[in-house]
Amino acid sequence: MSEFSLQNLDERMKKSLAALKDEFAGLRTGRATTSLLDPIMVDAYGSKMPMNQVATVSVPEARMLSVQVWDKGMTQAVEKAIRESSLGLNPMAEGTIIRVALPELNEERRRELTKVAHQYAENAKVAIRHIRRDGMDALKKAEKDGDIGKDEMHQQSDEVQKLTDNAVAEVDKMLATKEADIMQV
Repeated sequence: MSEFSLQNLDERMKKSLAALKDEFAGLRTGRATTSLLDPIMVDAYGSKMPMNQVATVSVPEARMLSVQVWDKGMTQAVEKAIRESSLGLNPMAEGTIIRVALPELNEERRRELTKVAHQYAENAKVAIRHIRRDGMDALKKAEKDGDIGKDEMHQQSDEVQKLTDNAVAEVDKMLATKEADIMQV
């Protein structure tokens, strides 16, 4: 990063938060959601493709997902991808429709999912800290080059730290919400 911009850092941190939100959407809670299968990649046509590019996912019942595969030849690959995902699901194919019943989550599985959520949150925090480091490095370089003075450098670094603290607080808030969602019986 050659040029310092608070707005750029803020946008990058917001992208990290959006990525965390997407990862959390793929974590199972007690209810069926179409986004549950989003993180699953399917071996299709010689490459890995996201689930939403080979099938349509719908929720016909509270504890059931229905996956309508567009290409009949891809049904087995989609079924295999769902079965081998870390979600612990057992899909059943009926023609081009794959039904995925969501079993009741037991206490042990809820704790495992909570640990996964914590890992996702920690990865997001690491990404945010990397963005902060980039900003601080750019500020130090600007000060060294004489583009900004020491006072402005300290003021800007305080702003970068505020952005970082706000983003980390948002990660913690998202994690607490997801954890409550997972542990809800």
